[in-house]
Amino acid sequence: MEKAELVEEKVDWKGRTAVKNKHGGARFSSLILASFALENVATIALAVNLVTYFNGVMHFSIADAANELTNYMGTGYILSIVVAFLADTHIGRFYAVLLSAFVELVGLSLLAVQAHYPNLKPPNCLIFDPTANCQKVHGGNAALLFVGLYLVAAGTAGIKAALPTHGADQFDEKDPQEASLTVIVWIQDNKGWDKGFAVGTLAIFLAMIVFAVGLPRYRIHVIRGTSAITEIIQVLVASFHNRKLPLPDDPADLYEIDRDKEAAIEAEFLPHRDVYRFLDKAAIQTTATGNSNRPETPNPWKLSRVTQVENAKIIFGMVPIFCCTIIMTLCLAQLQTFSIEQGLTMDTKVGTLFKIPPASLPILPIVFMIILIPIYDRIFVPFARTITGHRTGITHLQRIGVGLVLSSISMATAALMEAKRKRVARDNNMLDAIPVLQPLPISVFWLSFQFFIFGVADMFTYVGLLEFFYSEAPKAIKSISTCFLWSSMALGYYLSTVVVNIVNGATKGITRSGGWLAGNNINRNHLNLFYWLLSLLSLINFLVYLFVARRYKYRPQALVAPAPDGNKKASV
Repeated sequence: MEKAELVEEKVDWKGRTAVKNKHGGARFSSLILASFALENVATIALAVNLVTYFNGVMHFSIADAANELTNYMGTGYILSIVVAFLADTHIGRFYAVLLSAFVELVGLSLLAVQAHYPNLKPPNCLIFDPTANCQKVHGGNAALLFVGLYLVAAGTAGIKAALPTHGADQFDEKDPQEASLTVIVWIQDNKGWDKGFAVGTLAIFLAMIVFAVGLPRYRIHVIRGTSAITEIIQVLVASFHNRKLPLPDDPADLYEIDRDKEAAIEAEFLPHRDVYRFLDKAAIQTTATGNSNRPETPNPWKLSRVTQVENAKIIFGMVPIFCCTIIMTLCLAQLQTFSIEQGLTMDTKVGTLFKIPPASLPILPIVFMIILIPIYDRIFVPFARTITGHRTGITHLQRIGVGLVLSSISMATAALMEAKRKRVARDNNMLDAIPVLQPLPISVFWLSFQFFIFGVADMFTYVGLLEFFYSEAPKAIKSISTCFLWSSMALGYYLSTVVVNIVNGATKGITRSGGWLAGNNINRNHLNLFYWLLSLLSLINFLVYLFVARRYKYRPQALVAPAPDGNKKASV
């Protein structure tokens, strides 16, 4: 009888070591991909059309609606980091997914109930009519709205954090394509928001069932009670605790585990670097009280090994690179908010039978990425490799820089398209036309230019960012790579709220509309000037990035524990 092949560091649902041909693999990872697709149907459709719901149904102003959406998106990304930490250290990835899906289900149910019953939302009112006195959602109804909304954000965050990694545990790391959501958006716009939320609720319920079916056959990640994030925090705490201790003259006196011991067999060792020396204090060894020959028993919050300190140094070195991508998410936020408001005023006809929902426009960058990534990998990279000799055609830092330039161009294109749209409104005496009911004689597909350029920028910067981290990060901290991207995007969304408020406040007294982005008549505000401002900020951000990228020092090769013959070898 053939002996079953066991899977190291993975167990089944009963805690037994997983068996390779019985647990995990492509068959069961497909269940995870299917549930991920269903969850995307529930939440991405909500995100791309939420600004319309806030403005048209809950009667927020256009700027306030945009801010509420970006706050929601930013919170979702920040909470992803929290759930990723809890999933790895306490509750496990499988249960993190189930719990998050349930939280999201409750949130979507609350939003569906509110959208269905008239007494739970403001009275119907045409927000775009300047003579209407529309009542903004308030009191208990506002509380219901935000409780439901942020439950969805928390649930989405958990699934974003735990579901892909749980899928990677089954076989290999797969990157599921996001589903087309135009049909869901159309239901929200044409059949009612209650039905749109109901479809999303059904989708997440089906996702929970599909995901749970595979439990007996999943490979379950073993909870270890610690994570890379914890270890980085421990370095910071230990360095602060030891801040008054003098650094040793010889870095070899800093604490590191013995490479000859059993604990070091699978350990990775990083050589000491003479940078960020204040962090080295985390590895200063002291002696136990009353016994100068006996080293103090290591407390991870007071003493870190050199490799752990070097991991923290690598993170510190990459922080400026990631900070330079925050502005790009700020630009993305405008395409998901104000560009949708632009689309509502334009002709959305596709032929004579169908009208494309303007809220489907943010899906265009995803479509462009799906088309462009294979072209980039199969055509551009081999061609560039013949010129540069670099394995990836261009370096990861160069790839990020290209995306940052394109994001500036995307905002400049958006400014030109907005100027063209307003010119059409002015020439046709339609500056006070009611969106949707009185569309301007200009096709919504003019907006596709800015979405296309940003889709290309997205492919370069966000993908390049993850590849940069994976190429630079040691094994111990590769698992937190997506946390850096989430942090960048969360800060970008929150920054959008801040910038919109600052711009409106600064321009309130110099514009008839009460601010560049104030009011509900997008034809009479100054969105084009706002886009030019973002283009300029993006260009300045790129110049800062050039300075940061030129100063970045790539990390040295790591070492593994010595082989039985005592020889060291570099890890691959």
